[in-house]
Amino acid sequence: MPTDTAALEERLAHLIRAVDDLSETVARQDREIDGLTRRVEMLMQREAARESDGSGGIFYGDEKPPHY
Repeated sequence: MPTDTAALEERLAHLIRAVDDLSETVARQDREIDGLTRRVEMLMQREAARESDGSGGIFYGDEKPPHY
């Protein structure tokens, strides 16, 4: 019976380590997602401001820039 207990304790230790590793991964990904969300919001605000200023026009390859 001691070997069964030892095997269970070993498996439990591995599972605890796996859960800890996964928890760290999820926490890191959450921080990355938060940062990326802030950057996207900033870019959306910047683009909205550019559109409201009228300076966000689309230029095609065959058009001359406005200073010509």
